[in-house]
Amino acid sequence: MIGIFDSGLGGLTALKEARELYPGESIIYLGDTGRVPYGTRSKETIIRYSKQDVRFLLTKNVDAILVACGTVSTNALEELQKEFDIPIIGVVEPACRQAVSLTVNGKVAITGTSATVKSGAFENKIKALGIENGKNIETLSIACPLFVPLVENGFIERDNEITKKTVEHYLAPVREFGADTLILGCTHFPIIADIIADYLPGVRLVNTGKEAAKALGAYAGDNGGRSIKYYVSDDTSGFASTASLFLGYDVTDSAERIDIEKY
Repeated sequence: MIGIFDSGLGGLTALKEARELYPGESIIYLGDTGRVPYGTRSKETIIRYSKQDVRFLLTKNVDAILVACGTVSTNALEELQKEFDIPIIGVVEPACRQAVSLTVNGKVAITGTSATVKSGAFENKIKALGIENGKNIETLSIACPLFVPLVENGFIERDNEITKKTVEHYLAPVREFGADTLILGCTHFPIIADIIADYLPGVRLVNTGKEAAKALGAYAGDNGGRSIKYYVSDDTSGFASTASLFLGYDVTDSAERIDIEKY
C-alpha cells in the first residue's frame, strides 16, 4: 500500500499518475486542507506539519510514502527520511532528472511556492545532475504563490482571464531568460499547465507529480487491492467536485476528516 500526502489537494495529480502506473496498488491519500498552503510557512513549521502527515499515514500501514508536495520535498524531506524507517520519496530529484534530460539549450526554469524557491533545492539538484551528465545548465527560479489558491478555488479554465494574467505576471521572466524547459515545482501547477503552455509555446513542461510517481516503481506493484481512500484535515463538503478537477475524472468516494494535530 502506498501513502501520498500534500498540503492540499494538488497531490491528487500525483495520485492520478500512480493509479495509472500501478492499477493494482492500494493508495491512501492525505490532503492537509486545514493548513494549506505550506508554501508561505517557515521551514520549522513545514517540518512539523509534514511529520504529522507521515505519522498519520503510518497508522494505515503503508509500505512507502510519496511526498507529493514541492514545499515539503525541498524543506523537510531529509528530516523525514532520517526520522522514519520507511521509504519516503520526494518530487525534486525525479523532476530534475527529467528536466536535465529534456533541455537542449541548457536553460531550465523552476516554478514553485515561495518556500520551495527559497530553499534552492531544485536549482542545486539540476546543477549537480548537469555536471554529472556533462551539461552546463543555467537555472531561473520563480515563486508563484498565487497559483495554489487559484487552483484550489477552481480558477483553472484555459480561458480564465484571472489565471492567464497571473501566469503572464509570474512567467514573463521565463520568456526573457529563454528557458526551453520548465519544472512545475508544485503538484498544483499541472492543473493549469494548458494556460502555462499557451503563454510559453515550445517550452517543455515537467510535471513533478508524474515523475515522482514513476519513482514509486520500486515499492508499488499489484497487491490485488486497488482501493483508494481519501483523508483531509478540514471540511469534507465539496471534496468530490474539487478532487475531480485534479484527477480528471469523477470521484464518487467522499473523504474522511481527521484531526491531524493528534499525530
